[in-house]
Amino acid sequence: MNFAAFNERVADQLKDAAVTAGGLAGYLGFRHTAFVAGRLVAEMDARDDLKTPFGNLHGGCLSAMVDHCLGVVFYPVIPEGSWVATTEFKLNLLRPVSTGTCVAVADIVALGRTSGVARIDITNDGRTVCAAQGTVTVVSGRTT
Repeated sequence: MNFAAFNERVADQLKDAAVTAGGLAGYLGFRHTAFVAGRLVAEMDARDDLKTPFGNLHGGCLSAMVDHCLGVVFYPVIPEGSWVATTEFKLNLLRPVSTGTCVAVADIVALGRTSGVARIDITNDGRTVCAAQGTVTVVSGRTT
């Protein structure tokens, strides 16, 4: 997709937001490593404290990563002052993750005035471990 309205300033502000904002993204250690029009790349390490008793990264961590990327990827291409809310997403957990770094690539598939769709693929050591797609509602900023 072509995004004529890509806001570089917003993308720059969000580049470090996963680390500096705290909350779940901070706890899980998300790092935004690339941000261009319509695409976000983020990373998360498979830490021991995020693993199940069986030694695999909990699926909820991958789900949280999908939801995080689904929302963040839209901010530089929607009108400033607007925000997005996840409407739904579906993910397929394809392989267990026990070590290394998970890399999520979120690509915007469609964007309208009130909704958007993105695809998020997560890899670990070069192998796809999660495939997801989700929809957000774009909420216009209030004017005073």
